[in-house]
Amino acid sequence: MTKDYYKILGVAEFDSADDIKNAYRKLARKWHPDVAGNSEAALLKFKEINEAYEILSNKLKKEEYDRARRFYSYAKEGSNKTQNKKENTTHPQEKNKGFKFNWEEFISKRNREHSFKKEKNATPTRGKDIYSDIEISVFEAAGGTTKTVNMLQTQVCPKCEGRKFVNGSTCKHCNGKGEFTNYKKFTIKIPQGIKSGSKIRLSGEGELGKNGGQNGDLYITIHVKEPQNYKTEGLNILKTIPITPFEAILGTEIKVPTLKGVVPVTITPYTQNGQRIRLSGCGIVQNDNVGDMIITVEIRIPNSLSEEEVQLYKKLKQLSSHNIRESFYDR
Repeated sequence: MTKDYYKILGVAEFDSADDIKNAYRKLARKWHPDVAGNSEAALLKFKEINEAYEILSNKLKKEEYDRARRFYSYAKEGSNKTQNKKENTTHPQEKNKGFKFNWEEFISKRNREHSFKKEKNATPTRGKDIYSDIEISVFEAAGGTTKTVNMLQTQVCPKCEGRKFVNGSTCKHCNGKGEFTNYKKFTIKIPQGIKSGSKIRLSGEGELGKNGGQNGDLYITIHVKEPQNYKTEGLNILKTIPITPFEAILGTEIKVPTLKGVVPVTITPYTQNGQRIRLSGCGIVQNDNVGDMIITVEIRIPNSLSEEEVQLYKKLKQLSSHNIRESFYDR
């Protein structure tokens, strides 16, 4: 038998479909050209893994393969018995000839016998839809963006055009499958204002239709991710900016990064913790609408102070006559 697909994927004949799928995914990730490189050996291994999964993941193809595999095993065993009986009379040059069996040819003979009848009576079946996901930032969602995805796609064999045979013989380009699996890049244009969970449909880019049926579609689900240092509220961007106690008391000017670039912001004297400052027009732009950036001031004490700084705070404590908790005790 030319190839043992169970051995290629490292699974057994009676393993579940999930076991076969999990084994395929691990090997596909390991031998994908983006990981293993584009050497001839790596590409051949990756192609072999996909070929094995093509057969073992398809119920009908797997059953046909299993029958051929068992036939090969029985035929080889019978050949060995016959070989042993004739061992003493076999010509020395013929004595060590092994039994050869090609399961693809075995299947193709059976397929050729019924191909015309099947094609004539087969009902066109639409291909299955394929689903994938893309994650974008909230700013990309607001302004629109373009993303590229690399999807494993089944395509019609260009050699036999899906007929599986060329001049009465099994198509060698697709090994009689009529199709082959390959990675294809898709450029996805994401419109402005798209919401998380929205789907983008690429018509006809799903699985192949059978017997002249339409191809399935490719659906891309968009997931909008909030940035780590910002939050959004509609078209407004919310950001917390830390300042020191002396900056809050004396006032200062700080620089704040926005979608329009770095903007100088004035902190007025006696600024309170939690005070908000609105930067008009520095938020998200969507069509003709523009949001604001809203800064929340957070007064922070440094984690470590010099001895001189500590002494100055002690001096301030002695000089201060204010009781900021006075109203707290009112009933």
